[in-house]
Amino acid sequence: MADLLIEFLSEEIPARMQARACEDLQRLICGSLQGVGLAWSATRAFATPRRLALIVEGLPLSTPDRIEEVKGPRVGAPDQAVQGFLRKLGDGRSLADCERRSDGKGESWVYMRRIPGISTAAAAAQAIGGAVSAFPWPKSMRWASNRQAWVRPLHAVVALLDGEVVDGAVDLGGSVVAFGRSTVGHRFLSPGSIDVSGAAAYRDLLRAAHVILDQVERRAEIERQARAAAQSHGLRLKDDPELLDEVAGLVEWPVAHVGRIDDAFMELPPEVLATSMRAHQRYFTLLRPDGKPAPRFVVVANMVTDAQGDANIVAGNERVLRARLSDARFFWQQDRKARLDTRLPALKERIFYRRLGTLEDKAVRVGDLAGELSARVPGCDRALAARAGLLAKADLSTGMVGEFPELQGVMGRYYARADGEAHEVAEALRDHYAPLGPNDRCPSAPVSVAVALADKIDTLAGFFAIGEKPTGSKDPFALRRAALGVIRLVVENRLRIALGPAFEAAYGFYFFRTFREDEPEFFRPATQEILGFLGERLKVALREKGVRHDLIDAVFALGGEDDFVRLLARVDALGAFLASEDGANLLIAFRRASNIVAIEEKKDKSRHQGPVLPGDLIADEERALDAALRAAGPVVEAALGREDFVAAMSALAGLRRPVDAFFTEVTVNDPDPALRANRLRLLSRIREILGQVADFTRIEG
Repeated sequence: MADLLIEFLSEEIPARMQARACEDLQRLICGSLQGVGLAWSATRAFATPRRLALIVEGLPLSTPDRIEEVKGPRVGAPDQAVQGFLRKLGDGRSLADCERRSDGKGESWVYMRRIPGISTAAAAAQAIGGAVSAFPWPKSMRWASNRQAWVRPLHAVVALLDGEVVDGAVDLGGSVVAFGRSTVGHRFLSPGSIDVSGAAAYRDLLRAAHVILDQVERRAEIERQARAAAQSHGLRLKDDPELLDEVAGLVEWPVAHVGRIDDAFMELPPEVLATSMRAHQRYFTLLRPDGKPAPRFVVVANMVTDAQGDANIVAGNERVLRARLSDARFFWQQDRKARLDTRLPALKERIFYRRLGTLEDKAVRVGDLAGELSARVPGCDRALAARAGLLAKADLSTGMVGEFPELQGVMGRYYARADGEAHEVAEALRDHYAPLGPNDRCPSAPVSVAVALADKIDTLAGFFAIGEKPTGSKDPFALRRAALGVIRLVVENRLRIALGPAFEAAYGFYFFRTFREDEPEFFRPATQEILGFLGERLKVALREKGVRHDLIDAVFALGGEDDFVRLLARVDALGAFLASEDGANLLIAFRRASNIVAIEEKKDKSRHQGPVLPGDLIADEERALDAALRAAGPVVEAALGREDFVAAMSALAGLRRPVDAFFTEVTVNDPDPALRANRLRLLSRIREILGQVADFTRIEG
């Protein structure tokens, strides 16, 4: 068995693209090899800033020959059909080259054609060429006179099978890059050409040339060095997995250094320090033992130097950071000279969206809506919610947020505190964008919840009204994220809020605050459409948590439910009920009753509904079932009315035995038309009572 090594050597690949590129390379190459019948024992893809590589282990040197059966006409068929079959076989074949094969209906002529295997080297060459032309880089470029795009200019392609160079080349549509065995190590530490003997030696060869090929190993080494550097100063490294991933994609031979932050900058908010270092310079934040930011940072270089070189690297990075933080300190000092509420008029100059007014319009709407929603958020002060909603976007006019957009909301909190705003208001300014995703923290403080809900409901209401809805592949305004945010805010805080009226209120504020004249032609309320959209997002969220999709559909099918807490309680109770023996058996009985009624209604071309006549109940079992249904109906209705879904399910469980006895002892289609009609109405009553709880027709077995 042989190993295949493929390496694409290029200019620096953006760090954010490397993980996906590994997946795509593996998918494209292995998919092509599999398509010609090749199998392997293991694969592994690697990425460094300058190379994308794949090792496929345990490949045969060629695919085996295979036999293809070509079926011809029946034995004794007309000569014209036989001659046509032989011409199809080619090479002057005759019936002497064929076999007679019986299929149970007679004998047919069959030719066994041997198809020779193909070499793995040829298959690999084809796979590499196909991968280059089909590679789905998020952004790519063309260079020189080449027509073929790649993420960055492609310098060389290593392609070795069992240590031998694969015969082939990549045609870039202007130049050709022939496959070879030469690669390079670290750009500065090992700049010379390196000949690779095979896949087994590839990783060790690169390590000797100051390249850690494995991105996981490189990431672990960066973290180890950074933690050790922090400990050497009595500090600890702030956890930042995403930054670790990114830095691992920026260096091939990491070397960590500790730099110093001037004491004058330590007055800045921790988020400003972290953003300046992380987002712009890819520095790691260090913390004191008490968790507060330390005046130190870790920078990871891609270079090994002597002591003087190390000092120069640290000094250079300190100088760059000093300039960044000087700007931040200037904005921090200047922004606090004006109160947040004085910045609201500046929002008139910023368009929220061209058909949805300015950011000032949105701020006023969010403030009004937050005040309106406060009544449905326990412990929420209406005045504080309205104030926080009004100020939520004010920090967008500050210099700090203009320089560091990542800090919107965060800076609003600091400026509000400096202005003497209520604590609840300041916290709500920070929290109103949250949650930003399924793993983001969800606000729980009452004022924060009201403002975060108002912001997202206003956004959803506006974009749906002008027809800017998500499609299957596009969601440019992150409306799915906003919908998930609404769901999490409601569900995780167990808010008893009817979302239909909440969106109607949002539209009222759009018309009152933004469109003060007649309703524009392009703006139409879409409350029911939004509720359907939210329902679909809730279904997705529940399925990801392992809730059965059929139970979700069964409850959603009732319609008219915009209280998600109540809806989820019903789903939970239904799941527990059906997991019991009584629930499972009652589901079977419900299906039987529904099927009988549906068949007979189709036959009779009329509905079998209406009251059950006690005088036409002659069997003990049907009288017992009627009594059980009459007793259970009001209990179920009352339990649903007070939202005691467990009690409703318990009442349904009491129907199991009388229903079972009815089907065992009573013939529904009695010769007497009156008895038959009465019994069908009895079965319809089963369907009606269970249908109050959920649409049982949507529940699987």
